[in-house]
Amino acid sequence: MSDFEDALSFGDSDISQPMSPVQALRKRRPIWDEQLAKEIPALQEVQEFLNEDDSSLLDDEDGYHGCPLPSTPVDPASFDREVVEALRSGGLGTLMHNAHEAEKEFMRKVWAASWSVCNFRHLPSWLQDNDYLHNGHRPPLPSFSACFKSIFRIHTETGNIWTHLLGCIAFSAGLLVYMTRSEEELPLPDKLALGTYFIGAIICLGFSFTFHTVYCHSEFVGKLFSKLDYCGIAIQITGSFVPWLYYSFYCKVRRMMVYLSFVIILGIASIVVSLWDKFSESRFRPWRAGIFAIFGLSGVVPAVHYVIEEGWVNAITYASLDWLILMGFLYLLGAALYAFRVPECFFPGRFDIWFQSHQIFHVLVIAAAFVHLHGITEMLTYRMSIGACAVQSAATVL
Repeated sequence: MSDFEDALSFGDSDISQPMSPVQALRKRRPIWDEQLAKEIPALQEVQEFLNEDDSSLLDDEDGYHGCPLPSTPVDPASFDREVVEALRSGGLGTLMHNAHEAEKEFMRKVWAASWSVCNFRHLPSWLQDNDYLHNGHRPPLPSFSACFKSIFRIHTETGNIWTHLLGCIAFSAGLLVYMTRSEEELPLPDKLALGTYFIGAIICLGFSFTFHTVYCHSEFVGKLFSKLDYCGIAIQITGSFVPWLYYSFYCKVRRMMVYLSFVIILGIASIVVSLWDKFSESRFRPWRAGIFAIFGLSGVVPAVHYVIEEGWVNAITYASLDWLILMGFLYLLGAALYAFRVPECFFPGRFDIWFQSHQIFHVLVIAAAFVHLHGITEMLTYRMSIGACAVQSAATVL
């Protein structure tokens, strides 16, 4: 029953009778109007609060033994004036707002500390990526602290996180080892060539590990780090080409620069495509795999060029072409498994936690990265063993 109905339910004869606190509460005329509501933003919340308080007091009318609080005037008109004045001063509205924010923060912390994995169909649409993985998904965790703590729990992303986290640590250690070697052992140009590869791998693996850790934070954070993840792939492919082209065409600078320029342009184009908002959607999964596969396969052109000029045996012996082919095979295999979601597409719900396609893809990426590292270190050893380029004609060099 509203305050207006309460006031109309009593006759005029009741006005002259002494009123109890409950009767005074019933007689109180509402003072809320549209003008006051516009002037005081928190008015609606306070009105609802008072109505709830009135109802609870009226429900206990028969057994009422309490008394008004010292700060609550018995006179309804005086009480209403106090409330309006408090609202206009902004104190009560601010207090209620702060209490609401504190409640939300408390609930957020409780949720972050007590979350449990859930089924795919219970996820919001922006977290639904692979419907062949049924259980073990993280719910939205609107806290970076909770996201990073989830690294140490078992869920669908545990394998994806740790494979590239450990790979990132390994390549960071490798970069430190090579960059701290003396100038006599490893000249600066060679450090730059190898460093480009190490940095590309570290960026790719680091972005990937971070994305799989925090993409459940919110839709905005998920999309942002998804873009960084794909940019990292493009950077790693570009970085993989640099040392191989540097050592393969070491004595043919112009050809080396042409191929390097071509690779850098393709890398920039891949990064631009990766920044497209819809590129990370699950329906574009095959397109993502295809774009990066084509980018990687562009290395066939300089490889065939080298084989035609130097011969197959020299390409294997001095340009580590066999290791380059193995690296490409591992990348393509991983991309195919990722694109077609093998093996979980054949056994839905069986690979929710371990051995899903994305984890296998991550493992193959790490394996291919180490294979390529082995190949370019062999090329480095050969180049340092023969020393400077032999004196050649200008036509040969170009």
